[in-house]
Amino acid sequence: MKKVLDLQASITSLQSMLEDLLVATADGFLHLIHWDGMTNGRKAINLCTVPFSVDLQSSRAGSLLGFEDVYIRDMEYCATLDGFAVVFNDGRVGFITPMSSRFTAEQLHGVWAQDVIDGTCVAVNNKYRLMAFGCANGSVQVYTIDTTTGAMQFSHKLELTPKQYPDIWNKTGPVKLIRWSPDSCVVMVTWECGGLSLWSVFGAQLICTLGGDFAYQSDGAKKDPLKICSMTWGSEGYHLWVIDGNSSSNMKPERNANNEAQQFGILQFQFIKSALTVNPCMSNQEQVLLQGEDRLYLNCGDAAQTQSPRNTLAHSEHNHSRERGPFSDGGLDSQGLSTLLGHRHWHVVQIHSTYLESNWPIRFSAIDKLGQNVAVVGKFGFAHYSLLTKKWKLFGNITQEQTMMVTGGLAWWNDFIVLACYNLNDHQEELRIYLRTSNLDNAFAHITKVQANTLLLSVFRDIVILFRADCSICLYSIERSSEGLNPTASIQILQEVSMSRYIPHPFLVVSVTLTSVRTETGITLKMPQQACEAESIMLNLAGQLIMLQRDRSGPQIRDKDSNPNQRKHLPFCAPVVLAQSVENVWTTCRINKQKRHLLEALWLSCGGAGMKVWLPLFPRDHRKPHSFLSRRIMLPFHINIYPLAVLFEDALVLGAVNDTVLYDCLYTQTSAREHLEVLFPFSIVERTSQIYLHHILRQLLVRNLGEQALLLAHSCATLPYFPHVLELMLHEVLEEEATSREPIPDPLLPTVAKFITEFPLFLQTVVHCARKTEYALWNYLFAAVGNPKDLFEECLMAQDLDTAASYLIILQNMEVPAVSRQHATLLFNTALEQGKWDLCRHMIRFLKAIGSGETETPPATPTTQEPSSSGGFEFFRHRSISLSQSAENLHSKFNLTKTLSMPSGPSQKRWSKDSDCAENMYIDMMLWRHARRLLEEIKLKDLGCFAAQLGFELIGWLCKERARAARVEDFVCALKKLHKDFLWPFPVIPASSINSPFKNGKYKTAVGEQLLKSQSADTFVNMEMDTGISNTPRSRSWLGTISSSQREIDTVSSHGPHMQDAFLSPLLSKVFLIGDECSIGSATDLTETSSMVDGDWTIVDENFSSLSLTQSELEQLSLELASKGPHKSQVQLRYLLHIFMEAGCLDWCVVIGLILRESSVINQVFSIMQSSDIDGEICQNIKTGLDAVDKWASTDCPGYKPFLSIIKPQIQKLNEIVEEQVQPEVFQPVIPSKVPEQANPRAEESRTSSSHSTNPQSDAGSSNASRHEEDKAKTEDEDSFQEGSYDCVVS
Repeated sequence: MKKVLDLQASITSLQSMLEDLLVATADGFLHLIHWDGMTNGRKAINLCTVPFSVDLQSSRAGSLLGFEDVYIRDMEYCATLDGFAVVFNDGRVGFITPMSSRFTAEQLHGVWAQDVIDGTCVAVNNKYRLMAFGCANGSVQVYTIDTTTGAMQFSHKLELTPKQYPDIWNKTGPVKLIRWSPDSCVVMVTWECGGLSLWSVFGAQLICTLGGDFAYQSDGAKKDPLKICSMTWGSEGYHLWVIDGNSSSNMKPERNANNEAQQFGILQFQFIKSALTVNPCMSNQEQVLLQGEDRLYLNCGDAAQTQSPRNTLAHSEHNHSRERGPFSDGGLDSQGLSTLLGHRHWHVVQIHSTYLESNWPIRFSAIDKLGQNVAVVGKFGFAHYSLLTKKWKLFGNITQEQTMMVTGGLAWWNDFIVLACYNLNDHQEELRIYLRTSNLDNAFAHITKVQANTLLLSVFRDIVILFRADCSICLYSIERSSEGLNPTASIQILQEVSMSRYIPHPFLVVSVTLTSVRTETGITLKMPQQACEAESIMLNLAGQLIMLQRDRSGPQIRDKDSNPNQRKHLPFCAPVVLAQSVENVWTTCRINKQKRHLLEALWLSCGGAGMKVWLPLFPRDHRKPHSFLSRRIMLPFHINIYPLAVLFEDALVLGAVNDTVLYDCLYTQTSAREHLEVLFPFSIVERTSQIYLHHILRQLLVRNLGEQALLLAHSCATLPYFPHVLELMLHEVLEEEATSREPIPDPLLPTVAKFITEFPLFLQTVVHCARKTEYALWNYLFAAVGNPKDLFEECLMAQDLDTAASYLIILQNMEVPAVSRQHATLLFNTALEQGKWDLCRHMIRFLKAIGSGETETPPATPTTQEPSSSGGFEFFRHRSISLSQSAENLHSKFNLTKTLSMPSGPSQKRWSKDSDCAENMYIDMMLWRHARRLLEEIKLKDLGCFAAQLGFELIGWLCKERARAARVEDFVCALKKLHKDFLWPFPVIPASSINSPFKNGKYKTAVGEQLLKSQSADTFVNMEMDTGISNTPRSRSWLGTISSSQREIDTVSSHGPHMQDAFLSPLLSKVFLIGDECSIGSATDLTETSSMVDGDWTIVDENFSSLSLTQSELEQLSLELASKGPHKSQVQLRYLLHIFMEAGCLDWCVVIGLILRESSVINQVFSIMQSSDIDGEICQNIKTGLDAVDKWASTDCPGYKPFLSIIKPQIQKLNEIVEEQVQPEVFQPVIPSKVPEQANPRAEESRTSSSHSTNPQSDAGSSNASRHEEDKAKTEDEDSFQEGSYDCVVS
């Protein structure tokens, strides 16, 4: 112990002041004591004799404190303000400063803070020259000193708001402790009643433990907040050390002796901070980089994914301006948006343990522009890490590392690391550049000596800017030179600027950046290239943003050809203050002509005041700007996150937020004592982002800068979230104005509404906003944007049905039911026409809801087991429908329940429930009308989709409409329409060949049939492939001319059955496509079926080998297969055939049988007509129709002639039936007493084919049996076939 001093009174506060110790005592005296214990003869100063005033300009003999028992409760010295902030015992606060170097009562002067009368404690921030006074009401008042008047100037307030903390905001008690972090960027506050809160310099709240998981347990019980009696920050601000103030007092007495020692503990909180706090040169980058004491957190996703496209780009990034889309690569300088926002997890890089051993903790960190490499600085030296290779590089020579101390931060320039350091060996300040790819050694570094201690460093394009301790700014140019094996960088000084007359203390400079921002009129839209140059210096001086522009008032330098390093650089103008209370500044050196507003703007973070943007204003269409219009405008806006990076083109702010996870369930209630840790949840840091564009657009509209707002909005219209931006703007203005208690003299909503109408998304924006807003505000909204009925009609005209449906819900709430029904009917009919089945289902429910008097929105349609809308009829996939059944089976089906043709989803309930209800009748009428229209227009595909998707009872309806809408008026027209709708090719026949090996009809081959079976073996509708007709591939156009040989064939084929065999042989000369209409199937059909042909030749019986097919005949067979339509169309046609057969619409069955070219279908129809009493009119209609088809085939489509010849016997029988019938009768499905001839073989064949047999013998057998019956019917005198022989119907 050196010395003991007795100051005659209790000490209330101690403060170190450079070489002296300042002591305040309870008797109202200030003692100045030298560190060796001597008072140097100086007397103690009585506070009553120190003059106090509102500012230093008022009378020197300011009022004294005025009463005896005033003493200093708390004080703290501020070196940058040269004085000390004090809190008196009566709650008043002030600032005492010596008027000269002598510290005596006569030389001291104090200024009051007039508004504070309940001060409790004080803390000073030297870097930003702020004094934070804690108050008894729980708030913290932050003051600074006005440099011109010397008065205490209020800066901002730290207080909890009732909006965020409704149950605690006014119950915290007085502020107990305030502690600024070592880097002066944040302040920690605690209250008498407990709790901790962390705030940024200018008042943005980062953490508070009085709400959320900090304040409540997982079961909802409220926790006792932690009461703190003392706290201090650890090294570099990574830790907060806390002594718990209430733990020993709340213990039970009997446990006190046992547990007090363990319970009364020191808590340590760990923090990570943004790299911007200590290395502000990171502000021109788009990554968020957080640093902890031993690790880094990055938001740049996986660097490996972004490596390849970027490494190929040129290094001279400002030589080309790449335009980038919302999710594109973005050029060399920027990572893609998807990478920066990719996921919520951080990329955590653990610092190498070897480096940390001797250099803990991390002081600076930096990441390159591509987000692929990071560099870190500890106590000495530095190290860097590649996110691609996952490897660290450290100094090989430990001595080189330990003799270098980085002072001014570090930055990346392409592949180089630039840093300002102090060489401990040579006692010299240096600027060093290391190449990333070479070994980390001074031998590979470029070292430049610097005159004074470097405090800050930044890189802009190819310029390095240093701020030095002598308050000067130095600009260097940096160049890459590829001499020798390793490329190196060389540095040359460009310019020095002295700032000593503007900067009172070098420590006050927070950041220095070089930018291309300028205010003068030189830049127009025609000359954006000038914007590339380094135009101005931005200096953050203790929260004041100062700009120094180049002085262009003198003679301009024109000699562009001269060496840029020898060119005389323009001097800088006097500084201009742009903004106050600035924490961070963001700017970019990239160029994008499409988004000049965003890229040439300056972005400021202002703590509790939110953000500001200094936006350039451009004249439109190269017009001369108005003389009264400013070139730039400062726009403030609030965001909900703390900004750490700005994505310039994407109009996004990135940040990080503290999130918590409760884990108190790990501790049982019966534990001996409550663990201190249980008071705190597990904290994690989460990535966040926020759109800010709507704030800027709104601010421009408020200032009547609608033209600028439009320019800006159009440049961002391609962003994926642009519709959301418009919606947010409309919603916020609506909420503010519609809920305002006082009338608004100049409402903004009409302006915003007019602005949004400039965009095609206007209708969606309005309705989405309305749906997310209370009903009470709708009238105000639609008074500004227009009548919802008109907007609904606009949606219908624009064919935007989903948006129209949303307007319908608005109308339902705002209009009478009749109006809603009228608009709903309009929408329902339009949705039916356009095949929007989901919407149709919703509309059916909506109409029923209106009918049953419901006023609320109907619930969402259940999606379980709903039929797919991918192409219709999908729900029949697991049912086998065989059309080759006997008439008896068919007639028994007529009596089955009609649910057979309905989906199994919930939609079928609609038809059975409340069928007598008028509303159901109204809906059914619309559905029937639509079905009738589809049938009349021969849109069978649409009809099938309609029935399948809406659960429409097609069979029952067709039964009723059999004689009306379900009649086929024009068979030829229907055939053509089906060919077109189902992409089904018209049949064609090749020209005749005389040398055919199959001239005799007795040798009909089953080759084509085998192939067809193999092709369709996997269809769920297993049917007899009975076609032996000649087909060729579909074509885009029909040839208009008919060759003479083709005409001869037509003539011959029409002469009767005895000419038939010659017609059916494979005709192998040139193919002609004849007819007037064709439709094209899928492009893959031909190749797919051809490959099937090749694979299936092996299954043909050996009897066939004697026929020796030539290559051209094989091609002909594959062409036959290729001429079938798409598999999906085949499935759909068979489904429709099944439906029409059940409904008894025989004429439609005939048409589908013709297009499928399956005689079994025609046979089945004719057998029904023979075995039951069919309306004569239907028979007559079919006969007339078939005659018309025959006539059409003869003239326009001879490909149908072979098939018509096959079914000629049946047509003749039909003629007889028509002649026999005297009087047409109504069709009645009757169970016949006798099974027709074909029944057994057909049923047998159906079973065989449905078993997907691959045995050629069994297939051939079944087909022979059926063909045998067919030939009997056709030709009476034909010989019988032996078992296993082939009937050959070859195309």
